[in-house]
Amino acid sequence: MPFKRIARDIKAILDRDPAVRSRIEVVLCYPGFHALIIHRMANWLWRHKLFLAGRFMSHVGRVLTGIEIHPAATVGEGVFIDHGMGVVIGETSVIGDNVTIYQGATLGGTTWERGKRHPTLHNDVIVGAGAKVLGPITIGSGARIGSNAVVVKDVRAGAAVVGVPAKEIARRRDAIDPQFIAYGTSNDIPDPVARALDGLLDHVTNLSARVEALEEEKSRLQAALDDRSRIFRERVAAEEEE
Repeated sequence: MPFKRIARDIKAILDRDPAVRSRIEVVLCYPGFHALIIHRMANWLWRHKLFLAGRFMSHVGRVLTGIEIHPAATVGEGVFIDHGMGVVIGETSVIGDNVTIYQGATLGGTTWERGKRHPTLHNDVIVGAGAKVLGPITIGSGARIGSNAVVVKDVRAGAAVVGVPAKEIARRRDAIDPQFIAYGTSNDIPDPVARALDGLLDHVTNLSARVEALEEEKSRLQAALDDRSRIFRERVAAEEEE
């Protein structure tokens, strides 16, 4: 396994985790790093058609780290699996460079049919804790998947998506943002309570305007009715006098 790739993986962790203090700490104490090392050995075996050995190596990695990566999955350089417990990466997943994946995330399939059935993540993507990215979809460069989001459609480069099913809430002009944003969160995420209150206030304002218009129409009709009643009474009085 090329030492240059290992060094890049270590540097990715040093750059993105403020808790780490040294390279030796990464090598000894980071299960995400261990999972990548084991996966690359398993992937080598798989590519050389040693399928059972590759699956067994992948299983060993799962037991040791709690991170399950199919040996056929394609994983780029500088990938950081933070904490990692419960992460699942399916067989036909493709992960680009400098991708960050948090604990409990799943890159899964939605069909039992063979062929491409897992996601493709381009460079610099962040997948938040507990997020589910499902099916043969594409996540554009620099996109951010919010924690616990369920993504079943393509995500544009630079977009931030949240919710179930996931919806786009923000998009950066520069799809490759050098600033690291933990857990796929966005400073542009609106406060859902504030948004709901704004919607209610708008609705109340519209209702108030309609009520005011109805009151004005009622006053106009009442005035017209009073005029007609007065004229009618005057005519009746005039006829009685005659």
